[in-house]
Amino acid sequence: MIALLAAALAASTPNGTFITEDGTALVRVEPCGTSICGRVSEVLNRAPGIPRTDVHNPNPKLRARPLVGLPMLGGFIWNGQQWTGGQIYDPKTGRTYRSKLSVAADGSIVVSGCVLFICQNQRWRPR
Repeated sequence: MIALLAAALAASTPNGTFITEDGTALVRVEPCGTSICGRVSEVLNRAPGIPRTDVHNPNPKLRARPLVGLPMLGGFIWNGQQWTGGQIYDPKTGRTYRSKLSVAADGSIVVSGCVLFICQNQRWRPR
């Protein structure tokens, strides 16, 4: 029974590097203790005028930190069906949202960010 539970948890754990739905970044998702977290591993959109630092962060002291290495996902706990209770940070707006994650059959992850009762989903493909 424990082996089956461990196998189910491993199959639903979003480990790896994923490309965001808009194709602008790669995010490395992995376990962080008993939760899941993710950091920007590469910025793919290098067009002129695209910031290379966290310029929209509400904390002025954090606006100079590079986007590469920036924590985007954190605090997700497995509830038996999906990863819930986490947060996602959007560097384009500087806002943090309540979030949950699930792993799709094709290996992509569905990231849901919520404000009050309104949620928006994105599908991030494995890289």
